[in-house]
Amino acid sequence: MRNRPAFDLKWFMVIYNLGLVALSLYMFLEVLLSVWDAEYDLLCSVYNKNSWTNPKELRVANVLWWYFFSKAIEFMDTVLMVLRKKNEQITFLHVFHHASMLNIWWWTLMFIPGGMSWFGSCMNCLVHVVMYSYYGLSALPSLKGKLWWKRYITRFQLLQFCVTFTHTVNSIRIGCEFPRWGQNLLSSYMVFMLFLFGNFYINAYIKRRSHRLKNGGAKAKDICSSSSVANGNAKTSQASNLHRTKVE
Repeated sequence: MRNRPAFDLKWFMVIYNLGLVALSLYMFLEVLLSVWDAEYDLLCSVYNKNSWTNPKELRVANVLWWYFFSKAIEFMDTVLMVLRKKNEQITFLHVFHHASMLNIWWWTLMFIPGGMSWFGSCMNCLVHVVMYSYYGLSALPSLKGKLWWKRYITRFQLLQFCVTFTHTVNSIRIGCEFPRWGQNLLSSYMVFMLFLFGNFYINAYIKRRSHRLKNGGAKAKDICSSSSVANGNAKTSQASNLHRTKVE
């Protein structure tokens, strides 16, 4: 795309993002329903060799497969950034997050497609309903610049990581029967995501707002100084004119 003009994909962006909203909403609801049907415990969803003999586990595994497959679909996010020449959006955070999620969920589907695996995917689906709704709506020209809740998406993501980390660590604390490597992987990944997304939030919102306020204060000071100088010059000019009049 270096020597080509950017593509105008606004209507494809609307369809693509709202399609992911529908898929994420379906997965969120189906995870909850399949977990309820499998009679999982909220704090400790057991998964062991005996889980394979439970036919209700297949429903959980099926929706987790769709969740894994959605991670492949989301690679289109990066393709759209390239085609629209939004290279500033292709950050380390973006590339690492998308690539690592597909990798991690391949391992999850191969070895632990059930049990505690449902919680993080369910939370992430809920976040994606909100996130892709924003992306889809923001692609509409009539709504551009009118959506005020972008920063709250990142806050929602940070909350997701905190809740998932707490839930996973608690399952380790109470000795939940689930492969320990899976618990360690998820809790470690949540810490890493908190660091990366937290760093993004600080730079994108807190530091940028502070910089904007600082520049705004400096501009206001310059305006006041200019105004004072102008007023002073005006008074000097008036005094000079008055003196000239008296002399004459």
